[in-house]
Amino acid sequence: MCLLGIATSTEARDYGQQGAVFPVIERDLLAQIQSRLVAMETSGETRRLNAELKRRTIARVNRPEPVAGLVSATQARSWAFDPTITLAADIRGAKGELIWAKGARVNPLDSVPLREPLLFIDGDDPDQLGWALQQNARAKLILTRGAPLALMKARKRRFYFDQGGKLVKHFGIGALPARVAQEGRQLQVSEVALPAKAGAQK
Repeated sequence: MCLLGIATSTEARDYGQQGAVFPVIERDLLAQIQSRLVAMETSGETRRLNAELKRRTIARVNRPEPVAGLVSATQARSWAFDPTITLAADIRGAKGELIWAKGARVNPLDSVPLREPLLFIDGDDPDQLGWALQQNARAKLILTRGAPLALMKARKRRFYFDQGGKLVKHFGIGALPARVAQEGRQLQVSEVALPAKAGAQK
């Protein structure tokens, strides 16, 4: 009881004002953003930033970031690639019917065959480009470096680009040019060593 009385009296004590008290004043965050945007618009910074973003976007579309780590093939190499995957979840149709159960092993080539080969090349290498253009006329030409839009305009053929190198990493390709073609229920991946140019070696 004594402790309770002491605590009660302590809580009720008036300590008075210990110093000057100022109101808390903060600028509204949206007002700060609006002020900054107005200043940027007035100074022309917004226009400059938009122009720079447009320039970079166009440059990236015309010449995407090249895939790092690839070299020109100096010797032929070939291996089989099994595209079979194990499903991590059930695959169901539009009406909810079960098509494939979780855990099933599925080979995509059974339903979507690779009818034409995939040719991976460095679009800035004229030898690799020439090799690719001499192959199957319906082959998909996939760049890992170069300007796909400019090549399409000049060659009148569709060119693709392996953004981020996802395909070459998936197939394990380390040297170019390379070909991926279907053989039965597997894919055959080949790195092709092109003939050396005369006088290229010292």
